[in-house]
Amino acid sequence: MTSSALNTVTIPHDRAHAIELLQITDTHLGERPHTPLLAMDTDDSLLAVLSLARRTLANVDLVVATGDLSDQGAIDAYLRLYDYTRNDYEHQFWLLGNHDDADMLTAAANQHERLLRNDIRIGGWQILMLNSQIPGEVGGRLGTAELARLRLGLEQASAEGLYTLICVHHQPVPVGSAWIDSQAISDAPELFAIIDAFPGVRALLWGHVHQEVDQMRDDLRLLASPSTCVQFLPGSETFKLDNQAPGFRHLTLFPDGSLSTQVHRVTDRKFTVDLGSSGYL
Repeated sequence: MTSSALNTVTIPHDRAHAIELLQITDTHLGERPHTPLLAMDTDDSLLAVLSLARRTLANVDLVVATGDLSDQGAIDAYLRLYDYTRNDYEHQFWLLGNHDDADMLTAAANQHERLLRNDIRIGGWQILMLNSQIPGEVGGRLGTAELARLRLGLEQASAEGLYTLICVHHQPVPVGSAWIDSQAISDAPELFAIIDAFPGVRALLWGHVHQEVDQMRDDLRLLASPSTCVQFLPGSETFKLDNQAPGFRHLTLFPDGSLSTQVHRVTDRKFTVDLGSSGYL
């Protein structure tokens, strides 16, 4: 397998039926259960989000977890994440974030190889999972190999008549918060140059920014989602937390290439968070 080859998995699904997708992101689980992040118990908040998802969504075909799954890259955090989700979601796929450790995540996923597939085929859709992590850095970059995987995947999807959803960790466009926009994907122009050549790409979905974003770039939907733990204040020049609740994003991918999406937040309880904190890295 070359460095730019796709690691593909096909999930059986009738192409005439819509696909129900759950995104969770930035779980920031600590090495030990119930380790706080900025005063929030990230295991507790994740479990509350997953409970809400079970109550809200009657059917989920697959889950994407878009990075910063562990706060410090601890293998025990990844094992707990899998334990928390495995009974409810047969098909789930993980991305690396800047807080994650590739070796530890891979070790945790060794018995569950499908977790790390980067090309998912389901019904009339392809979901491409692109790694934007720069090891040891906070900001993101795709680089030559991931961009080559993207082009290859889109060429294959076009030939097979599939629509595409692309998932990354870091934001590819500014979200309006100066401090975190300095951490965006540095080669985003190259990313969009490839996407622009393939009209079957319908949406780009990411985490990292701990806030909701829903924009259009021509016909491309641009989506970011709340963390399952602490939230960042939109429009902030410097690091600042928001008091909004943890949540998840639900997407419905329709056979005609359209999609609908909604963010759901936990509303039946309060969470502790240190709103006065000036950072957490």
